Amino acid sequence: MRISTTSCLCPFLVCLCFIQRCYGASHHVPAKVPSKNQTKLANGETEVHHRPKRGWIWNQFFVLEEHMGPEAQYVGKLHSNSDKGDGSVRYILDGEGAGTIFIIDEVTGDIHATKSLDRERKAHYVLHAQALDRHTEEALEPKSEFIIKVQDINDNAPKFPDGPFVATVPEMSEVGTSVLQVTATDADDPTYGNSARIVYSILQGQPYFSVDPKTGIIRTALANMDREAREHYTVVIQAKDMAGQVGGLSGSTTINITLTDINDNPPKFPQKNYQLYVPESAQVGKPVGKIKANDEDLGINADIKYSIINSEGATMFSISMDRDTREGIISLKKPLNYERKKTYTLHIEGVNTHVDPRFSYLGSFKDTATLKITVGDVDEAPVFSIDHYIMDVYENAPGGTEVGAVTARDPDSRNSPVRYFLDSKEEVRNFRIDESSGVIRTTQPLDREDMSWHNITVMASEIDNPGLLSHVPVTVQVLDVNDNPPEIATDEEVIVCESSRPGQVIQTVTAVDKDDFANGQRFSFALPSQLPVNPNFTLKDNEDSTASIIARRRRFNHLTQELYELPIVVWDGGEPSLSGTSTLTLRVCPCQRHGRIRMCQGEAFLSSAGLSTGALIAILLCIVILLAIVVLFITLRRSKKEPLIISEEDIRENVVTYDDEGGGEEDTEAFDIIALRNPAAAEELKFRRDVRPDVRQRCGASRSCRSPSVELDEVDVHEFIKQRLVEADMDTSVPPYDSLQTYAYEGQGSPTGSISPLDSPGTQSEQDYNYLDDWGPEFQKLAELYGEADSDVTT
Repeated sequence: MRISTTSCLCPFLVCLCFIQRCYGASHHVPAKVPSKNQTKLANGETEVHHRPKRGWIWNQFFVLEEHMGPEAQYVGKLHSNSDKGDGSVRYILDGEGAGTIFIIDEVTGDIHATKSLDRERKAHYVLHAQALDRHTEEALEPKSEFIIKVQDINDNAPKFPDGPFVATVPEMSEVGTSVLQVTATDADDPTYGNSARIVYSILQGQPYFSVDPKTGIIRTALANMDREAREHYTVVIQAKDMAGQVGGLSGSTTINITLTDINDNPPKFPQKNYQLYVPESAQVGKPVGKIKANDEDLGINADIKYSIINSEGATMFSISMDRDTREGIISLKKPLNYERKKTYTLHIEGVNTHVDPRFSYLGSFKDTATLKITVGDVDEAPVFSIDHYIMDVYENAPGGTEVGAVTARDPDSRNSPVRYFLDSKEEVRNFRIDESSGVIRTTQPLDREDMSWHNITVMASEIDNPGLLSHVPVTVQVLDVNDNPPEIATDEEVIVCESSRPGQVIQTVTAVDKDDFANGQRFSFALPSQLPVNPNFTLKDNEDSTASIIARRRRFNHLTQELYELPIVVWDGGEPSLSGTSTLTLRVCPCQRHGRIRMCQGEAFLSSAGLSTGALIAILLCIVILLAIVVLFITLRRSKKEPLIISEEDIRENVVTYDDEGGGEEDTEAFDIIALRNPAAAEELKFRRDVRPDVRQRCGASRSCRSPSVELDEVDVHEFIKQRLVEADMDTSVPPYDSLQTYAYEGQGSPTGSISPLDSPGTQSEQDYNYLDDWGPEFQKLAELYGEADSDVTT
């Protein structure tokens, strides 16, 4: 099949069509070459069959985009070598846009585009063509693929997808400094003509900036642009396609350019001389004044470091920069005294911290000014001799004991007398101070164990001017005396295992003393001497401030006595030595061997589960209710009786559903198999099978009794079973019933005797039963039994 395209669009398209056809005939034409089929005849000769030449002639189609004509746009023509022009060939088309965008004349093979196409949306379409026999609908040629390309026209203007732009460039930059590169995009085909060839130009922003027409790079075009004179610039860049020729489409964008600051301006003080008044009562470390040097730069370029360059001012004052206002904050380093010095002169220097060496030709980036400070006379509060007082006093000292004294004076020239008093009522409860001398005394005995340190504040004021107050902190340490007896360190119950042996350590106890380390580091322990000897427990002093409780007997039983009380006397090592008696409660509990569990089992269970008594009762009640429901459900199921046969019609080949388990071993009324052997003697031979048969009852007083087997031998059992089998086969309404037999008689026994170890003579085993301790609490009692047996044997 040959493809023809329109050649009346323009001379360029005519040449393109000619090239397409030549190229298609030599490369892209999958033509059917004559094939030779050889058939070997019976006589050995070969018959050659020649097939006529048929095939498709292909190439690409082109169609212009944005076609706005009234008629469908002609695309091209399909033609097959099999088409003789008699209308017997029908052309069909399928693929992308077939039937909707592209239609084909079935007779001529002409292809038309019915819609206006946009190359920017879809650049090409892949379709499949086939030639069919119109009468038989058979394919004359295989289905082949071809492409229709949409030819581009200049219908899209350049665009700046990222605009508008914001850019910065340092002030005072050299000419040609790169600022920003802008890039425009054109949706047209860059491989076809000049539709996507873009040229850049500047519409606004001259003479300050320029743009490269090919790359779109914006550069500075004017030297020495000063930010302090003008900071912001607006530049408009145009992008035009068709290489900037007349008729090309264009787009524009805006670039807002800001000049960034550099340090090209030194700091300047507005004036050279300043004056400042500071009262002598000014606090040390607090600001007393400020001074500022102006800098036209911004950011770190305007940072100024202030310093006092003369020693007179640097000794008494300091200066630092405020980051927000860039002012020099002057602070006091030492207290001022009007009576000693009334004026100070400060030489202050301001220097830029970030200097640009490119502008060193402008001079040094610093400035100086002079500040004269006048000290004002102020009536000052009294001044204490030291800033903090530390005193001590023994505990339990009687009220009125002297603790220490504080001293303050009037720093003014008048030297007014000073009055002392305490700051709060809380301090007055324990201490008092003499108003004239400043001596501090206790008001009551102090207890170190209650509070070992007291912090009080003493205030002083001039008698002539009570409004001026000064404060000083006073710390009073309460020294310790041995006034507290020692006590046993634990209040918890001591656990005693039932399996404890004489001499076994039940628990080690320690003591505590409220007194300090010096008096409470050494303890001695003993049982009370005035009490009789304890038959159950004794106490051993370990001479390391601990004591061990030791069992004196064995075999404690919590059922006989669960609680024991043991009084213990403890002495400390103080001067004088004090003693105290503490009573410990010992609880007897069943424990595992070797006493590895030192907690009662009941308590251990409750503590491990973490449940209260109410919660346990609720859980048990829920379990009982669930068990009652289960029992009720089982009872109802057993009491429910269902017929043996569901219905008379539901008998399928004598298959019967049973839901009755029988009466078990106690059911003696079940069907007996003897009835099958001898129905006449069934009643006579029936006996209970769950007990041993009594032959004497069945035979009476006569010794010559015949066994049942002998009686059965006289009956024709074979005939009887055969008769019953025929009756069962003929009767379809009576199903066979099962018979449940019980066998509860074991016989006379075995001559070998019993193999039970219960009656075997006891022998002493050497086996170690310690492994029973690892089996858990379920085997605890068994472990204790074997453990006691081992201990008895050892004893």
